[in-house]
Amino acid sequence: MAEKSAVKKIATRESYGQMLAELGEEYPNLVVLDADLAAATKTGIFKKAYPDRHIDCGIAEANMMGVAAGLSLVGKIPFVSSFAMFAAGRAFEQVRNSIGYPHLNVKIGATHAGITVGEDGASHQCNEDIALMRTIPGMVVMCPADDVEARAAVRAALEHEGPVYLRFGRSAVPVINDRPGYEFQIGKGNVVREGKDVTVIATGICVDSALGAAEKLAAEGISAEVLSICTIKPLDEELVLASAGKTGRVVTVEEHSVIGGLGSAVCDCLSEKLPTRVKRLGMQDVFGESGPAAELVAKYGLDAEGVFKSVKAFVKG
Repeated sequence: MAEKSAVKKIATRESYGQMLAELGEEYPNLVVLDADLAAATKTGIFKKAYPDRHIDCGIAEANMMGVAAGLSLVGKIPFVSSFAMFAAGRAFEQVRNSIGYPHLNVKIGATHAGITVGEDGASHQCNEDIALMRTIPGMVVMCPADDVEARAAVRAALEHEGPVYLRFGRSAVPVINDRPGYEFQIGKGNVVREGKDVTVIATGICVDSALGAAEKLAAEGISAEVLSICTIKPLDEELVLASAGKTGRVVTVEEHSVIGGLGSAVCDCLSEKLPTRVKRLGMQDVFGESGPAAELVAKYGLDAEGVFKSVKAFVKG
């Protein structure tokens, strides 16, 4: 336990704010918009460094998307920020029609996604945002697992021409990608643990849970291969197919509804190209609830113990 507590933990929303500030000097056309939440989304870090390039649009998220669309048309690279519930949910029509339809170069930094919003409860725990954003033609959808991946994803989004949705969390999470040879590319996943009996495909905070579960499974004689998928759209189908072909069983894990998220993306791929037994772990067609983030993750079976039990039952069943 002492070793576990020594692991460095950083919230990906913090990584987002820090990276925007770092990129500000390198990209003078980078501008950041927020909806009266700069302290929470961490775009306040950018605001402090570049006050003339940060626009607080107030609690008017739909209008903010239109402002960002306009800025992109005059050569700016706007990052638009709010909680996922408001950025993907409240402003969906404007994201679709003002950004997605004309395929504008706007980046959406959505923080406080999933049940780890905690005590704010179901109204703020957006577990539908990946599903919504996946449906918009041409939209890239990313959900980084940790500080290293979040920083890389922000840079990649900035350098990508076209709309991007970035999903960040409220709670501090372990840094797991600070390893030699780590590389980030939009549309590419990573094998973070080799295995032969079952493939566990995870995104966001659930990558750490999947790795913890794999350790527990190994003690039971089950060899789990763990794939870390940051880019849910476009999905790294080549990686998914290769691993599924090797193990013959797939479990997806996400802090999001099992409807329309990573699990659905993986099933879309496998059902068409390599029919495989799949179990989807996530929010099972239910809303979240108010409570401490860690307790909620455990309650809904998305911590290492919960993933371990589900995968074990799936493999043994």
